[in-house]
Amino acid sequence: MFISFRFVLLAILGFIPMVVWPGYLTVFGILGVQLVVLGFELLLTPSPRMVTLQRSENKQVRSGEPLEVWVEVTNHSQRRMLGQVRDGWQPSAHDSQPEHRMDIQVGASQRFATMLTPARRGTVRTRKLTIRTYGPLRLGGRQHTHTSTGDVTVVPPFRSRRHLPSRINQLREIEGRSAVYAPGAGHEFDSLREYVRGDDVRTIDWRASARSDELIVRTYRPERDRRVVVVLDSSRASAVRVGDETRFDAGIEAALFMSALANAGGDRVDLLTLDQSIRTRSSSEEKGHLLHRVSRALSQVFPRLLAADWSVLPPEISNVTRQRALIVLVTPLDSAAIEEGLIPILPVLTKRHVVLVAAVADPELDDMAEDRDSSDAAFIAASAEAQKLRNRKMVQLLNRYGADVIEAQPDDLPMAVGDMYLRLKAAGRL
Repeated sequence: MFISFRFVLLAILGFIPMVVWPGYLTVFGILGVQLVVLGFELLLTPSPRMVTLQRSENKQVRSGEPLEVWVEVTNHSQRRMLGQVRDGWQPSAHDSQPEHRMDIQVGASQRFATMLTPARRGTVRTRKLTIRTYGPLRLGGRQHTHTSTGDVTVVPPFRSRRHLPSRINQLREIEGRSAVYAPGAGHEFDSLREYVRGDDVRTIDWRASARSDELIVRTYRPERDRRVVVVLDSSRASAVRVGDETRFDAGIEAALFMSALANAGGDRVDLLTLDQSIRTRSSSEEKGHLLHRVSRALSQVFPRLLAADWSVLPPEISNVTRQRALIVLVTPLDSAAIEEGLIPILPVLTKRHVVLVAAVADPELDDMAEDRDSSDAAFIAASAEAQKLRNRKMVQLLNRYGADVIEAQPDDLPMAVGDMYLRLKAAGRL
């Protein structure tokens, strides 16, 4: 129950005649009239508890995109309901209209729709819905907060998807060109033909040559249905902010782009997130759309302030596949984490698989290295140059252990990883 500002104003105005004409009305008379009016007002106000609520179904939306949600209120009281409805979405949902005007006839329903534009992935929720009803004169009313649960899953934005069709077209051209003009690339048997100068002697088929007067070589083509394993580092090194997001968020873009491209190329894709243990697993062999499942799984994963335990990766890769695979490690070029955790297990991976390390570069590092206008800026520039030198040494170290390395800006990393995948396909390394 509450008293509106309109009633308070009328109460103040009611005392004016008593001040001007002291004998006009007594104080008790004025108060009595006001209380009687308020009592009848509240008596004629419908109860905000006499309603049923129904919400829109749980939906999925990409971060930064709008989504319409609604709640439907049904009036079960004996009077027309006038008042307000306020939904309790959390601030990160960016509710465009949290309050609505209510006017519901007896037994009728009214739907209140609003647009949510969540700015970060995860789950946005509402747990309460407040209904305020007014009396006929709007001098007072009643208010009740209902427990009404609603939530929306916010998946990563996947801004790089606009570049996906062009890469898929390149992939189809590579596969067609490799099958016709470059039959020696790859590992999948294609056909037999006579030896010509320049052929790799390791491709000679001695059994077929023994049945012929000429040397016969086996030709190969790049295989389809290969395994691509994308490993996303969710340790404390990925929690560092780069621009407006974390390294982990930028890594998600690269992981989604790589997964979508490899899946379109006919390869089997597995995606893992790792810190102290394997936190999520998604595979293209499971039922349902791959990107939908991967996006939904990654929407609930956030970096933890723990060091990555890379020793759990080789057994997990063995469980995923026994055949040669492309392993994409999306992890920062953190010297301590790589030297202590990744380097010891890298020879185990590169012995059998093709390993690609994809790292997010800090876009502010180059700007800091170029700014030397003051003594403080010069010290910062020296630190930036030292960090760039450490990154270059780390790339050289990873190359010595057989891993390819890509370091790119957050917006460029997905396409850089996709282009490397295409080059590996064209070269027959997969």
